[in-house]
Amino acid sequence: MSNAPLLLTPGPLTTSERTRRAMLTDWGSWDRDFNQLTASLCEQLLGIVNGSATHQCVPLQGSGTFAVEAAIGTLVPRDGKVLVLVNGAYGQRLAKICQVLGREFSTFHTAEDQPTTAADVDQLLAADPSVTHVALIHCETSTGILNPLAEIAQVVARHGKRLIIDAMSSFGALPIDAAQVPFTALIAASGKCLEGVPGMGFVFAENAALAGAAGNSHSLAMDLHDQHQYMARTGQWRFTPPTHVVAALHEALRQYNEEGGLPTRHQRYADNCKALLEAMAGLGFKSFLPAEIQAPIIVTFHAPRDSRYQFKDFYERVKAKGYILYPGKLTQVETFRVGCIGCVGKGGMRAAVEAVAQVLHEMNVTEI
Repeated sequence: MSNAPLLLTPGPLTTSERTRRAMLTDWGSWDRDFNQLTASLCEQLLGIVNGSATHQCVPLQGSGTFAVEAAIGTLVPRDGKVLVLVNGAYGQRLAKICQVLGREFSTFHTAEDQPTTAADVDQLLAADPSVTHVALIHCETSTGILNPLAEIAQVVARHGKRLIIDAMSSFGALPIDAAQVPFTALIAASGKCLEGVPGMGFVFAENAALAGAAGNSHSLAMDLHDQHQYMARTGQWRFTPPTHVVAALHEALRQYNEEGGLPTRHQRYADNCKALLEAMAGLGFKSFLPAEIQAPIIVTFHAPRDSRYQFKDFYERVKAKGYILYPGKLTQVETFRVGCIGCVGKGGMRAAVEAVAQVLHEMNVTEI
């Protein structure tokens, strides 16, 4: 068993020993066995969103952001316009991707503790018929806020627009059914709620949108249309695949299914989140978000007001006790974040809070 600290972060996160052991085998990138591994992986991923009849799973080397950029660049025509819904850092990043790619876009901002509503989107689309695509962050990792995907998706569909979902921090733990939630693209990655290792993104692209996307992409390497066409024809990745990452994710999916799939994964994370919130409240910490919009993925806490508290010192001391936390990503108030996902249960969450309590005592921090 690894003696490494427990990663209470939104990815990379702590993986199981079985997942890590899967990376001990070297694979030939054109080998039939590896191609079968890739095909099995894509089939299983599609099954999680019930998308086998309507969408294609297109894997891509790189982080989740690579996959987001590839989805925008491939599936939004060069004369399209994207309405980006922003209530955190990842919405801002998506808008920047549109800017860099030269796609026309507009943004709608809500506060970092305020979900975008379906009514907001309805009004925005009615006011601007030039919008072709709407981009939504399902779970905004900078705070842990959950945006109302199903309601927004129905409004977007009613207006005849196309929805692109960044589901990086929700896919695999929060239910999304392609038969119930219409979307053109949903984007996720290997190192999040499926508990694989980082290094591979994937896009569930609607069949007709993907088929009609030839020539849209700004990039050869990030052209999802070309990637899909090549893989469908040959069974192989176009360029050197992240073989060990694929093998690790395939093994992580075995464990995911053994555990009970999405409902059980969601319940474990929800239990983790509840245990974390209760234990931190016992120390006097206040969470940034109200419970009704808090996804069980990552929790943002207000930093102690005590002048003796310094995050860097706090972080290093907690790390020395075996737990890695995450810095805050808000611009207006000082916070830090604690992830609820990864190969960890509620006992691990409580132990992490006990370590926090010990560190606060060591630092003489009394005013929370």
